[in-house]
Amino acid sequence: MNRSRQTHIFAHRGANREAAENTRAAFDRALAYPIDGIETDIQLTRDGVAVLWHDRFLDRLGMKDKRIDDFGHAELRAMDFAAHFGGATKEGITTLREFLDVYRTRCRLLLEIKNRDWEPVEWHEAKVRQTLELVGAPDGDRVLVSSFDLGSLVYAHRVDPQFPLVFNLEPEHDAAFAREVLDAQPFLHGLCVHIATLDESMVGAVRERGKRIAVYTCNSDEQIDRALDLGVDILISDVPQKALQRRDV
Repeated sequence: MNRSRQTHIFAHRGANREAAENTRAAFDRALAYPIDGIETDIQLTRDGVAVLWHDRFLDRLGMKDKRIDDFGHAELRAMDFAAHFGGATKEGITTLREFLDVYRTRCRLLLEIKNRDWEPVEWHEAKVRQTLELVGAPDGDRVLVSSFDLGSLVYAHRVDPQFPLVFNLEPEHDAAFAREVLDAQPFLHGLCVHIATLDESMVGAVRERGKRIAVYTCNSDEQIDRALDLGVDILISDVPQKALQRRDV
């Protein structure tokens, strides 16, 4: 069965098992495969520059309890964000502007805004505004913005009512929760759910409301096959080459 037209395969933070995640090397390696898209994460530096980094802290860089917003952009550029992976080439942090300039014409993008509980709402809103401003006018659903923080998406919808926004669900969120959220927030383009919660009930809750469904993070054969068999719109994987192989058999 060929399911290639049904499910888009997205590389999770790039090809993160072949190069340091959220770096140019990881994105370029991912695009060596015929992937459909890349998922990445957005945070702000101390001086308000949107950059790509997932973790709460910089432990991987040997700076325990330090966060991205403890440093300015120039300081982060001087650090080696590939060193923890053993990369031969030093690579400073990538900005969202650079990422969009290089990759938005090459594949679909899913931009997750990492808003944290300890951050003031003003900081959350600054991330949202800068992300939407840098992306500019939406091009259908080729660039999606997501967040685990529903308030950030509500704010994003006020800023740009036409932008496709995706709410990320936690592993404890079930189909009943999905129905409740989509009914309360009909502007949402769709949901991105944890693979552990993906079943017919979850897919039905989303499809019945005419929305899109993505799933994270599918790495095992069983997880990939379940997502493909249920016909999700986006399958996010650390091993996109495996997902592509299983999709296109």
